[in-house]
Amino acid sequence: MLDRITGMRVFVRAASAGSLSAAARQLEMSPAMATKHVDALERRLGLKLFQRSTRRLILTDAGSQYLEACQRLLGELDEAEAALVSQRVEASGLLRMNVPLSFGNRFIAPRLPAFTRRHPAVRIELGLTDSQVDLIEGRWDLAVRIGRLADSPLQARRLGDCPTLVCAAPAYLDRRGVPRRVADLGQHNCLGYTLSSWGGSREWAFGRDGGVRVAISGDLAANNGEALVAAAVGGQGLIYQPLFIVAEALQHGELVSLELDHPSHPLGGIHALYPPDRRPPAKVRAMLDYLIETFAARPPWMR
Repeated sequence: MLDRITGMRVFVRAASAGSLSAAARQLEMSPAMATKHVDALERRLGLKLFQRSTRRLILTDAGSQYLEACQRLLGELDEAEAALVSQRVEASGLLRMNVPLSFGNRFIAPRLPAFTRRHPAVRIELGLTDSQVDLIEGRWDLAVRIGRLADSPLQARRLGDCPTLVCAAPAYLDRRGVPRRVADLGQHNCLGYTLSSWGGSREWAFGRDGGVRVAISGDLAANNGEALVAAAVGGQGLIYQPLFIVAEALQHGELVSLELDHPSHPLGGIHALYPPDRRPPAKVRAMLDYLIETFAARPPWMR
C-alpha cells in the first residue's frame, strides 16, 4: 500500500513544479513511482486532481481545493515533527518528575531553581508521594526511588548511597535507657514506618541481607518519615529511618544514632528512573545530568 502522506507530498510538489518528473527528482524517486502516488490519491478520492497534457500538469477545481488542504496539513505535520526533534536536541517542554515526599521536599525542590535557570525552556511538574507509582501508566518522565530496585524495563542511574539508622532523642534515652542489642528493641517504644518492609510497625530488619528480624511495637506508626522524625525529636520513641531524613536532627543534637550488635539494613541506594528509550528527550537527559552532578560526588545527607 502506498503511503498517503508521501502521496500528498508528491502531489504538492507536482502542482508547484507543473510536472511529475520534476516532483520525482525533488523527492528522489522515479517518475513512475511519483505517478503511482498521484494515481493512488485520485483513486482514493474518486476525483481527478490534474488535467494532464504533454507539456504541463494543470490542477482541476478539485485539485486546487485539495492542494490547499494538503499544504495546510503537511505544514502542521512538519511543524509538529520539528518541535519533537528540537526536544531531542534542546531541553524544553514539560518534565513530569515523581519523587518521595520527604526526599523531594528536602533535596529536590530546593535545587530546582538552579536547574530552571540553566534550562529556562523546561517546565517542571513535581509529584511528591511515598507510594510507588507506575511511570509508564502515570506518564511520568522521571522518578527518584529509594531502596533496592525491582526488575523492570525502566532505565536507572544511581544518585547516591542511603544508609539507615536507629535513632532516638536524648530525653527518651535518659528516660528509657539505651538499647545495645537488637533484641533490646522489644522493650522500647518503636515508631514504625508503615510503607517499609524493613522498618515497619511490627518488625525491623537488620544485617546486610536483612535476615536478622526483631519484633517491635509502639504507640505510633506513620506512612511518612518526617512525621516519625518529629515524634522522635519530641521524645516519643525510637525510629528506624534513612540517613537523609534524620541527618539534620543528628547534626543539631535533637536525635542520637544508636549502635547495636547487628548493622542496620542497607536500602540499596537512591536512583533516578526513566522509561526505556534508546535516546530519552533532552529535558530528561538534562535533569539526569543535573541530579548526578548534584548528588553523586558527595550527597548532602552524607556530609
